[in-house]
Amino acid sequence: MKVARAVRAGGRRKRTRTTRAPRRRPTGAPLAAWCTNTFECLAMMLRPGNAGSNTASEHIAVLGDPLGQLPRGHRRRILIRLDGAGASHALLEHLLSLSTARRKVAFTSGFTITAAEEAAIADLPEHAWVHAVEQDGSIDPVAQVAELTGLWRRTGWPDGLRFIARRVKPTRRHAKKLTEFEKATGWRYQLVVTNIKDLGRGVPGSHHVFFLDTLHRQHAVVEDRVRTEKATGIRTLPFHGYARNQAWLLAANLAADLLAYLQLLGLDEHRELAAAEPETLRTTILHIPARLVTHARRRILKIEQTWPWAHAVIEAWERLGAIPAPA
Repeated sequence: MKVARAVRAGGRRKRTRTTRAPRRRPTGAPLAAWCTNTFECLAMMLRPGNAGSNTASEHIAVLGDPLGQLPRGHRRRILIRLDGAGASHALLEHLLSLSTARRKVAFTSGFTITAAEEAAIADLPEHAWVHAVEQDGSIDPVAQVAELTGLWRRTGWPDGLRFIARRVKPTRRHAKKLTEFEKATGWRYQLVVTNIKDLGRGVPGSHHVFFLDTLHRQHAVVEDRVRTEKATGIRTLPFHGYARNQAWLLAANLAADLLAYLQLLGLDEHRELAAAEPETLRTTILHIPARLVTHARRRILKIEQTWPWAHAVIEAWERLGAIPAPA
């Protein structure tokens, strides 16, 4: 962007010096990994604007950081769920190599459907499709799933993978993205790849296609964390320098993690606050009508009794204060 200004002085036209605003370095969509148990962000990578959506080396780097952060007692059984950008040849091979004699790593990932996959789906008999299951265990009346393993396999892909097909009736917002095959059949298709054959004792029925479909679709809770991260600062990166934006990203992650632990440890008994967005937490918990006074060398926070969330604030403060300090 160029900035110039022309002025008149003594009948002569005088032009000021042209200045150029510093160019902002474009950034691509960050790659991130969250812990489903606590909703904390374990890793996030800021990438340049020309970064691809399914670069395997970047996905492997982002996955390596969370695995190293897990406590030793929680590394024996790990479930990794990825969206469709994670279904690359190199990344799936890497995920298969993570399992050892002492550690079992299961994963599910979305998979891009091409003409080859559509041909395999067309070969499925109608009786192969069964009803999908919702997260609460109820039957999903509008979605069906089927096992696609054995009917199709891309050349060179590793062994030990299962492919689960899912179909739903398309809505109006999907109409423009339907392929010719989907228009002809009247269904919208999705594909999931996984290495799960059976999760073993304690998880009965985990080998069924409807169980695996439900297990993978539960990863959609990550969208809540994406909204939280955006609300805490990553929606707009304020600096022109790439390194400064990385520091800003780290600060935003810390803020989002603090909110996650506030809701997990202090507000879990208040349903409306335990799942509230950051904007709601700011107006109810973080920004409250109160006064901080000093008496007898002690600081006292006086909260207005008429504040509707005063009890929730006090309870969260007491619960967080009772947590023992780490050894």
